[in-house]
Amino acid sequence: VKPMTPRCSVPKAVPVGKSASLHCHENEGFPKSTYSWYRNSEPLSPDSKSSTKSHNSSYTLNPATGTLVFHAVHKGDTGRYSCIATNDAGFAKCEEQEMEV
Repeated sequence: VKPMTPRCSVPKAVPVGKSASLHCHENEGFPKSTYSWYRNSEPLSPDSKSSTKSHNSSYTLNPATGTLVFHAVHKGDTGRYSCIATNDAGFAKCEEQEMEV
């Protein structure tokens, strides 16, 4: 079963240096969906250490739960975030939401 549009929650504004949690979830899809996050339409690497684009970012992305946690946000983390739920039957994307740092 193709995933439904996931519910995404993105904080509107986060002070520099604070942590931020972004959540993405849908429960219609079967098999269970995996989740990927995008900032300004660019995919976020599941591992912030291995990505050259986000070498200043320190975050943890859990593809199984759809949770994206920034340990200490900085100005460069500002942007439009969206999430895609994917399984064998297809994928669905939530609306982009702005996060201001």
